[in-house]
Amino acid sequence: MLRQKLKNYLPYVWEQQLRLVQTAKKAGGSKKLGPDRPPIIDPPKGYEPNCKTKFGPLDDCDRVFQNLYGRHDWRLHGACQRGDWHRTAELLEQGPEWIMKQISISGLRGRGGAGFYAGLKWEFLRQTKSEKVPKMVIVNCAEGEPGTCKDREILRHEPHKLIEGILLVGVAMGCGRAIVYIRNRFYNEACNLHFALAEAYHHGLLGNSVCGTGIKFDVMVQRGDRYLCGEETAMINCLMGKLGRPRRRPPFLTEKGYFEHPCLVINAESIAVVPTILRRGSKWWAGLGRSYNTGTKLYCLSGQVNNPCTVEEEMSIPLKDLIERHAGGVKGGWNNLAAVFPGGLSTPLLDPSTSGKVLMDFDSLTDAGSGFGCGAVIVMTKDCDPLAIMLRSIQFFEKHTCKQCSYCRDGAIWLPEIFARFVKGQTHPHEIDWTLVIADKMRNSKPICALAYSQVSVAESLVRMFSRQIEERLLKYAKGS
Repeated sequence: MLRQKLKNYLPYVWEQQLRLVQTAKKAGGSKKLGPDRPPIIDPPKGYEPNCKTKFGPLDDCDRVFQNLYGRHDWRLHGACQRGDWHRTAELLEQGPEWIMKQISISGLRGRGGAGFYAGLKWEFLRQTKSEKVPKMVIVNCAEGEPGTCKDREILRHEPHKLIEGILLVGVAMGCGRAIVYIRNRFYNEACNLHFALAEAYHHGLLGNSVCGTGIKFDVMVQRGDRYLCGEETAMINCLMGKLGRPRRRPPFLTEKGYFEHPCLVINAESIAVVPTILRRGSKWWAGLGRSYNTGTKLYCLSGQVNNPCTVEEEMSIPLKDLIERHAGGVKGGWNNLAAVFPGGLSTPLLDPSTSGKVLMDFDSLTDAGSGFGCGAVIVMTKDCDPLAIMLRSIQFFEKHTCKQCSYCRDGAIWLPEIFARFVKGQTHPHEIDWTLVIADKMRNSKPICALAYSQVSVAESLVRMFSRQIEERLLKYAKGS
């Protein structure tokens, strides 16, 4: 019956609807997709931009994670041989002001996705006065989005680097305790971290007098299993034994967080690079990468590439160089490339022409209409079914929505159904326009967390990049083939 209706509509509706599709596709290509995020404020005081114009490959001597592939011993003895825990007591004796100043001068930006300057963000908690309840650091190791695995590699092969970073940052912000939140499924990673913590306590690196300085600092591990708990307020609720749902702010976590304790949630990679920055100097870190996008980054390369991997590279390396140098190139050659997720499923797709010239950093990808995310590059080729991939993507976000926000809840119901009809061709052309309408409503609804924006980026990327494939399937189904 649907096929017959489509045949009846074709003479007077089909051309009009396809014209609307082309208009929507052209409009989508000229504007930035995804959420209207606030601009990043000016860099911290003391940061000086560099003058580099060529980025990558990264020299081995500049690598922070020297055991990323697990070829060496990850325990305390092997970590000390690679430079971890070297003169940590002297770094602590420099004082919190010196540590925070070095982080600010380095221009380090958060590696979790937002790209906020770490020195400014961490200063919020350091300046918070808390006399009755102690301040706390929460380390986010809850990555669960498809294509992301950098935090797992750190927990597996560089746990002592993470623990030392937690100690230095925690003491600098006036905290006496830290909690590492790990997904329940990360069994081997949690075992390695527990073992490394036991070694640190046994050798006096943690506890009542860390590294013999008289400073008391403790680290504990807590586990949970929900993708949405990667959002900081949902994570705090989960840690307190509540349902892992986000909440609106204020109050901010630096005012009222974990059991009324002022706290701050920091990404694992952001905190693991701190010891190396303090030892080698903030100027060294600021000299890597492009201005305002400094340092090194763990990139996760997956999808239709010849050698999926996680690699540490310099910030601002061209996306094409990153794929061809470390992932063995696109399957079938670069001309077979269809689209790229530059920062995970939650970032809008890039077309092949943009992918060939864009730099892998926060500012360049934002200017290209996408986002850096957590650096999880997912490659799609012309051989795969793009509509099926987009359907799986939207189904992932549908599964993990908390259904608190009405537009996010409704979008999670409607978008997967529409996408499923797109895959089969059993739909009408006006549903392509409905997809844009739903995405626009979700964007402007001011949701509590960014999960709604992730669905928006998937929906708009589908219309912008693959409307031609949708049209072909509609015509094929209408003709009865």
